[in-house]
Amino acid sequence: MSNRYVYGVVEADTVEFETEAVAGAERVYTVSHRRLGAVVSDIDTTDPEETDEDAQRHDEVLREIMDYDGGTTVVPMQFGMAFESDRALKNVLRGARPAFRRAMSDIEGMVELGLKLVSEDGADVDREAIEAEVADRLDPIAAQAVENDLFSDRLVLNRSYLVAEDDRAAFDDEIARFEDDHDELMVRYTGPFAPYSFVDVKIGAQQ
Repeated sequence: MSNRYVYGVVEADTVEFETEAVAGAERVYTVSHRRLGAVVSDIDTTDPEETDEDAQRHDEVLREIMDYDGGTTVVPMQFGMAFESDRALKNVLRGARPAFRRAMSDIEGMVELGLKLVSEDGADVDREAIEAEVADRLDPIAAQAVENDLFSDRLVLNRSYLVAEDDRAAFDDEIARFEDDHDELMVRYTGPFAPYSFVDVKIGAQQ
């Protein structure tokens, strides 16, 4: 009996398409319970190993779900959520339903964008001034922002932003202007992603 690997949760409009999914699956589809649907693919384990390839597929499937049918709001799950049966999965949807509904209304029409600023070799960078400038320029456009780890000495800033699709162009433009103003920094601007950093729905793992 095959298990269900979960990418995210959508309103119950049925999402179904063929794609390269996690662990070699070739189709994703929806397991629904009362107007919520978990978008899943079949998998032969409840404890998938996180390879680089499968982590990338997880992200790519989420991106396809976001683009599905002219745009679909999806509450993304972290890599590795797999359940033994539709029944186990429906129990989770039932239990976490209020949290999913809240998360969905928070992120509807939104994407996550990432910004990392890395100092060029030998550049003398005033971190506090940079942080303040970035906040002044980007915070008014974004709905929310969160700080991420500074995992390297040269990393000056590492933030994720929740941005409305309608504000994407303005946000892109502001990043481009910032980059023009700062030769001493490498700007790494990534996304759009499903809004992982702004969703905090913990679902009971593999029953």
